[in-house]
Amino acid sequence: MSPTVVDGIAMNRRQLLLTLAGLAAMPKLALAAGAATQAVLGAAWRGPNKSDPYFAGALVADWESRKLAIRYAVPLPTRPHGLLGEADGSLLVVGVRPGTWLLRCDDKGQLMQQVRLDADDSPTRLNGHIVLGARGDVLYTTETDLKSGRGRIGVRDRLSLQKLAEWDSHGVDPHQLVLDHEGQLIVANGGVPRTPADKKYDLHRMDPSLVRLDAKNGQLLRQWKLDDPRLSLRHLAWSQTPVDADAYLGIAIQAEHDEASKRMAAPILAILDDNKLFVPTRANDGIGYAGDISAAYNGGFALSSNQAGLAQLWHPGKPDQLTPIVELQEAYALAGWTGPGKGGGVLVATALGLVRWHPTAKPAMLPWPQPMALDNHWVLLSEA
Repeated sequence: MSPTVVDGIAMNRRQLLLTLAGLAAMPKLALAAGAATQAVLGAAWRGPNKSDPYFAGALVADWESRKLAIRYAVPLPTRPHGLLGEADGSLLVVGVRPGTWLLRCDDKGQLMQQVRLDADDSPTRLNGHIVLGARGDVLYTTETDLKSGRGRIGVRDRLSLQKLAEWDSHGVDPHQLVLDHEGQLIVANGGVPRTPADKKYDLHRMDPSLVRLDAKNGQLLRQWKLDDPRLSLRHLAWSQTPVDADAYLGIAIQAEHDEASKRMAAPILAILDDNKLFVPTRANDGIGYAGDISAAYNGGFALSSNQAGLAQLWHPGKPDQLTPIVELQEAYALAGWTGPGKGGGVLVATALGLVRWHPTAKPAMLPWPQPMALDNHWVLLSEA
């Protein structure tokens, strides 16, 4: 394999069992001198049963003690989706689509603010993701108008979470949104028509797009589309942080074709680079469903597919390939991880626990501290 592409191994179930056996005899997980020994993640979860209540909070991964602990847990009204860590250590959590609530807790787990769209007779519902504006005074949320089905962008006061303005997303089913290097909004319009109860319908009318909006007034600055309208554009990650003019955007795709054979052959990654949107590879997960995306390994992206029990690496050094890095049941939530050396790794939530992967370190796994099922996304809050 080319030295420009990761030479690390994927972690599968057999390797996981060997790793767990080895951890019991090891004084600590080997990391390079000076490397961070802890990672704190903002996460959301429920118990092992689908009827169990949901929580959001902070999980502390301690590489030396080989333990994963819950620092705090905040009860949630319903199932959550996206999370956003803030500079002061607080955590924003958004209800899953069609979301009726948005809340903030501090770094000790105290509820600070909460807004309820159902209590305010709001004409919109949240679509699960939120981002902080470049000046730090407003938050942007993806939403859907209940009557028209059109996508909306909510502009909210950062402190109170109350809505200040609302713009057209210039599409339907807007999902994740990020800021570019100029502070403008990039929004993934998933393009899937949905009822107010979130049931998909009329998929032949799908119209997914990626749009760039003026963060001051919502004006449409640019729009991109793929050739296949059944490829829903969902989640977004920049190739590097801080984001600059050289960064390119990775877009996780979820196929919505009627025929299973087309979904199974569909690509799961698109790239926006130099104002061009394209699919770099037809390699996929065998299902056509990328659940999350994160930057990883010197300009690459990690993509997860919980349905396939798989996390894979795409790298510009091998643009036509996807390399498995984690093969475990329910591999889903991803978070970039600095790790012990250059390159950048990723932390992957699986059914059995947290898996860490890094191009210059052996993979390792920390079991969940109690029976729990992680939700779709998590965020790295700090490393120490």
